[in-house]
Amino acid sequence: MARKAGQSHNTLTFSNILVPESGPVFFICTDVGIAGCKTEVMTTIVEWLNGIMTGRFRMKADLADTIDGIAALVCIVMIAIGVNWIFQSIFRWLSKRNLRIIRSKWQPYLSKRKLGRRILLFIPAAVFYFLINLAFGPTGPTVRLLHRIDIAYMILVGVMIGSSVLQIFLDAYSKTDKYKSHPLKGMIQGLQVILYFIGAIIIVAVLIDKSPTVLLTGLGASAAVLMLIFKDSILGFVSGVQLSQNNMIQIGDWIQMPDGSANGNVEEITLNTVKVRNWDNTLSMIPPYTLVTAPFKNWRGMQESGGRRADKCIYIDVNSLEICSDDMISDILKAYPILADYMKTGGQMTNIQIFRAYITRYLLAHPEVNPSLDIIITQKEPSPYGLPVQVYFFLKDKAWASFERKQSDIFAHLMAVVPDFGLRLYQRP
Repeated sequence: MARKAGQSHNTLTFSNILVPESGPVFFICTDVGIAGCKTEVMTTIVEWLNGIMTGRFRMKADLADTIDGIAALVCIVMIAIGVNWIFQSIFRWLSKRNLRIIRSKWQPYLSKRKLGRRILLFIPAAVFYFLINLAFGPTGPTVRLLHRIDIAYMILVGVMIGSSVLQIFLDAYSKTDKYKSHPLKGMIQGLQVILYFIGAIIIVAVLIDKSPTVLLTGLGASAAVLMLIFKDSILGFVSGVQLSQNNMIQIGDWIQMPDGSANGNVEEITLNTVKVRNWDNTLSMIPPYTLVTAPFKNWRGMQESGGRRADKCIYIDVNSLEICSDDMISDILKAYPILADYMKTGGQMTNIQIFRAYITRYLLAHPEVNPSLDIIITQKEPSPYGLPVQVYFFLKDKAWASFERKQSDIFAHLMAVVPDFGLRLYQRP
């Protein structure tokens, strides 16, 4: 950008910039057109700076060219930043005052993911591209390099916009009922990884001025290394698809790992982790492929059924078992009329037999027990701890705290009435 040898710098003054020797600037515009006028103005400004550095500060022409080129580039960047700030400010002002935008159901998603602000990032890129042509001309190695950098920036902005669109779709989908049964967060994250990977390939290809196929060919040779680097992401993506398609796990499911690493509600399913909030409010992070390769218990079936299972044993002292006399049967009927229909069967009856019949009728009449599900009262083999009477039924309330309370109340009642049947609870001496 320095003047050629033999040209004088003494005639270049500030007044010459406003009104050059060949005539006013608007005369130049008339002669060469608007684009030529802008190029002439930029060239005149750069030559003025160049003249000051080579004339007043006596710099070498090459150094002066470098400095005024850097100065012009810094000015262009500052102008692009200023243009971006202006448009972003206008966009924020309109977003806050336009009622149609505020009331739109998409507004929270668009604002959260900054889609509009990212689209506006194309404007400073276009300004930069245009001003580079004015300052440095349409050709030259420096111009080509700056153009490639600008194009790479626009590709990056495009990738960011694509990522925002995917996140907006995920945000909207997460509000639907299908999200619990078919969470797509892991799949969306996988698509984002692919999007950024393709964007990175194209950006590098643009910067080094090579075809993307050349880079992809080189990456093919190092596929083993890439597989090792992205092993967890690839396994997580495939496992997430399997978990979703086979309906193995959903948001809100209560899962339990045999090794005790997780025992609680599933809160989030991502590309690399399944977040579980345990019963004590601790958080467990499990790789998705662990849930595909290792066994785990999912309590969803219980939550979707008509009740939660209670299964405990009452241990009876075998020495208290006996055949009931008529007087004993009469006393039991007076205390528990609910057994009247059972006593009509006749025959010899044992007290443990009548006690099992009472448990069955008590549970069938209990308002918290689901009578449509199994109610099984069975007598197990005697053990050193007594004769176990297994009580198996389902409570309607499936919430953990209330379930435990109601289950405890029922078994407390059953153990309290054991002496009324001439039985004793076994207690190790």
